[in-house]
Amino acid sequence: MRAAATAYIGVGATAAVLVAGLVQAAAEDTAIGQALGVAVPTEYRELVEDAGQTCPEISPNLLAALIQQESGFNPRAESEIGAQGIAQFKPSTWESDGIDANRDGVRDVFDPEDAIPSSAKYLCKMAEETKDVPGDRQENMLAAYNAGAAKVHKYGGVPPYKETETYVKSIGAMAEIPTGETAPTTDQAATAINAASDEIGTPYSWGGGNANGASTGTCCSPNGSSGASIRGFDCSGLTLYAYAQAGINLPRTAAQQYAVSEPIEPGKIRPGDLVFYGSSAASIHHVGIYIGSGYMIEAPRPGVAVRIASIYSMHDLYGIARPVSHESKEI
Repeated sequence: MRAAATAYIGVGATAAVLVAGLVQAAAEDTAIGQALGVAVPTEYRELVEDAGQTCPEISPNLLAALIQQESGFNPRAESEIGAQGIAQFKPSTWESDGIDANRDGVRDVFDPEDAIPSSAKYLCKMAEETKDVPGDRQENMLAAYNAGAAKVHKYGGVPPYKETETYVKSIGAMAEIPTGETAPTTDQAATAINAASDEIGTPYSWGGGNANGASTGTCCSPNGSSGASIRGFDCSGLTLYAYAQAGINLPRTAAQQYAVSEPIEPGKIRPGDLVFYGSSAASIHHVGIYIGSGYMIEAPRPGVAVRIASIYSMHDLYGIARPVSHESKEI
């Protein structure tokens, strides 16, 4: 997929000609069609759907969101603090709560057939252990999965730890996103690319952009930049807006957009696909819209307006995914 390319193309006739040609190519590409799955890789769908009904407090979507946040559905994931497997169990927790769900005689934290049902069982246990804690029961359950039930009891709800607060908020938001089953049509991909290309030159605004277009943003980016006085887009605000014009609703953040899109092998990338950057699925920090020939449209960073750039202009390309229509609340 890699091709020699300059870092970016400025606004002007060259950009307009390139976009026009690529939009036409997208419209003529009839291979953009049905998605095989949403958020959950095909090989894990049945496991998540079944385990997500373990108790009334959880659902398949909630379980999918949790596993996406924990490992990005990587069954071999290992964290710096020793958490292991697709559901990121610490060894001590796995010893006490891991189950041999596939009945092969081995409780294997790295086997999704054991780890996914164990994750659901443990979530249900956390729901029971925190049922008397004030506040939102789902938030308390998720906080207990992350920080332990004792901490939830100690603080009377979600502990005031930034990691846990972000964890609970992110999973809750993803769990509420209805997922569908169809990828963009060629016309929808072309519409999204056209909408994004019309915004070339629009300022970057941290937190800016929604389904209606550019908007003032919020404070503050990791480097302290505020979008509160700037009308424009951040990276995921631009992709959200572009696909809204095509009738496809995306969630707000880049990580959430990846979670509800269909992963695509690099050799199968097509105009309209989303290009994501980060070190893991849970740490995705940037997204752009692929337009072909190794280029994307992006809202890159504070001080740099919406532009066309090489997909290799950032060093941490994580993956490619195809957005889907979100119509059903089931996975």
